[in-house]
Amino acid sequence: MRVKKINSLTEVNADCWNNLVQNKDPFVRHEFLLALEQSGSISAEKGWQSKHLLILDQQELIAAMPLYLKNHSRGEYVFDQQWADAYYQSGMEYYPKWLNAIPFTPCQGQRILIQDGQDISAIMQLCIDTLQQDSEQNNISSLHCLFPDHAQIKQLPQEMLIRVGVQFQWFNKNYRDFDDYLQSFTSRQRKNIKKERRKVSEQGIQFQRLTGSEISEQQWQVFFRFYEMTYVKRGQSAYLNRAFFTQLAETMPEQILLILANNDEVYVGAALSFIGENTLYGRYWGCYEEYQCLHFEACYYQGLEYCIVHNKQVFDSGAQGEHKISRGFEPISTYSAHWMLNPEFAKLIADFLQREQEFIGDYKNNCRQQLPFKVPE
Repeated sequence: MRVKKINSLTEVNADCWNNLVQNKDPFVRHEFLLALEQSGSISAEKGWQSKHLLILDQQELIAAMPLYLKNHSRGEYVFDQQWADAYYQSGMEYYPKWLNAIPFTPCQGQRILIQDGQDISAIMQLCIDTLQQDSEQNNISSLHCLFPDHAQIKQLPQEMLIRVGVQFQWFNKNYRDFDDYLQSFTSRQRKNIKKERRKVSEQGIQFQRLTGSEISEQQWQVFFRFYEMTYVKRGQSAYLNRAFFTQLAETMPEQILLILANNDEVYVGAALSFIGENTLYGRYWGCYEEYQCLHFEACYYQGLEYCIVHNKQVFDSGAQGEHKISRGFEPISTYSAHWMLNPEFAKLIADFLQREQEFIGDYKNNCRQQLPFKVPE
């Protein structure tokens, strides 16, 4: 096996890359990562330098690692700014750092794409060894692997420090329809959700669920304005630009689901999701004006109905959001893995992560106790 470093997805064949993707994960597809680069949503100027690793056996691509060299910590959803501050206070530079992750995407999945039948541990160790050597030679402070799936977190080399987080996901327990799902709720919570959905209907709001090939250029433009507005309301600029979504609409439309809300034939909100083999990934949302319960309906209930109709087993609605608990989204553990070049700092981080993990465990248990489901007799 040998490692080849590339500076763009244009340097690797799309089919060879995609042959390594499992579960139709949309975010590690060549098309998704290439759209980030070619649209300019990520670039060296924006602090994201593409430095992907390819693992070759002879001339055959047997593994790949999406990888970026970063000079900030924005767009990651695993927060290490306090680590950076501590580095600076100790007279050291935290940036640049290696990031093995999908930009702006806190969804679990493969972080090293590996061909079936290969020695996973050996390939992972080769990738980590390569990056550790580069770090020592070029004074790169650290390596961060964000949101690897459960299978890969167990295979990572022991020198990687594991950090645990919590997200909220919905699981399909063979529900026949949305009403069947609500039957699993306590009476009070069931009434609350029916009331929320009724409020949306009483405001005259209707919904369309469109897959990528059904979405018109005008509807894409409407969605993007809503998406931008989410950031404008917080005084920020959107991470992704219009060109990114245009490229995805052309290259992977079959994995896109757009939910549009309209009131009296005027669009009032939109939610964009991505479709995996067994999972629906809720990603982007926006609206101009606030309508009662519109966010819950567009971002959660419409997605849940889609999952039930299309037999998707998981609805991954993204990071954060304790309001999801009362709507049946269960707390699950997420993971990240970290390697620090400085051994003394690595010890401090290891101690911090151990203490943080205890707090996270208590938090997850508390969230689980708040779930709205009926207790089995």
